[in-house]
Amino acid sequence: MARLQNKTALITGGTSGIGLETARQFIAEGARVAITGSSARSVEAARAEFGDKVLVIQADAGDVAGQRVVAGAISDAFGHLDILFVNAGIAEFGPIEQWGEDAFDKSISVNVKGPFFLVQALLPIFSKQASIVLNTSINAHIGMPNSSVYALTKGALLTLAKTLSGELVGRGIRVNAVSPGPISTPLYGKLGMSEADSAAMAAHIQSQIPVGRFGDPDEVAKTIVFLASDEARFIVGSELVIDGGMSNL
Repeated sequence: MARLQNKTALITGGTSGIGLETARQFIAEGARVAITGSSARSVEAARAEFGDKVLVIQADAGDVAGQRVVAGAISDAFGHLDILFVNAGIAEFGPIEQWGEDAFDKSISVNVKGPFFLVQALLPIFSKQASIVLNTSINAHIGMPNSSVYALTKGALLTLAKTLSGELVGRGIRVNAVSPGPISTPLYGKLGMSEADSAAMAAHIQSQIPVGRFGDPDEVAKTIVFLASDEARFIVGSELVIDGGMSNL
C-alpha cells in the first residue's frame, strides 16, 4: 500500500520504540520522513539503518529553542510538512513525596512544553491537509500509583489534542491523539530499576491487561499510519486507546 505517498512526515523520538517502528511504516507507505532523537548513539543507529531514506536530527525534545531548529531543518529539507507525530517523551515514576522541582520540570519540558512549541514553530509550513498525532497514554485515565507526574503530562497532551483540533482545523490541520497502554519498548528499560524489580513490575502490569500481553510497537504504528492518512480525514480531536482493554477494567 502507499497511503502516505508524496506526503512529508516528522516523527519526534523516532530513533527507538514506537517512533522507530512508525518511521519504518511511514516509509513503507510512501512518505518522506524525518525523525528526531536525543542521544548521539540512537541517532547514529538510525542513520545506519535508514541511510539517506530518512532525515535524522539530534534534538532535545524539551528545549524550546531546539524546536525552532528542528522546524527550520524540516522547512529546508521538505519545504512543507503533512504529518507530525509527537512521540518523544520521558516516563519517570515515584511517590509524590520523592519528587523534586528539577525532575518535575524536566518531565513537563520534554512531554508538554517542547511539543507545544514544536507545533507552534511548524505552523508556517504545515500543509492545508496536515495531520498531527500526539502520543499520550492510558496513564492519563487510570490513576496508577506513582505515576502522578507522568500522568499529568500525558493528560496535558490529551487536552492539547482537543483544544488544538478546534483551533487549527480551520487551517486544514487535523489533530488527534493515541493513548497506548503497556507496549514492549525500551521505555521500561530506562526506569533505573533492577532486573528483578523490572520483571516484577512487568508481570504485575501484564496481569492487568485483559488480552494477557504487552502490545507491540507495530500495533501502535498501524494506528498512527491510519490517523496520518487521508482515510482519517473526518477524524478530528479524537483519542484512540491502544491498551488491550486495560483501561476498561
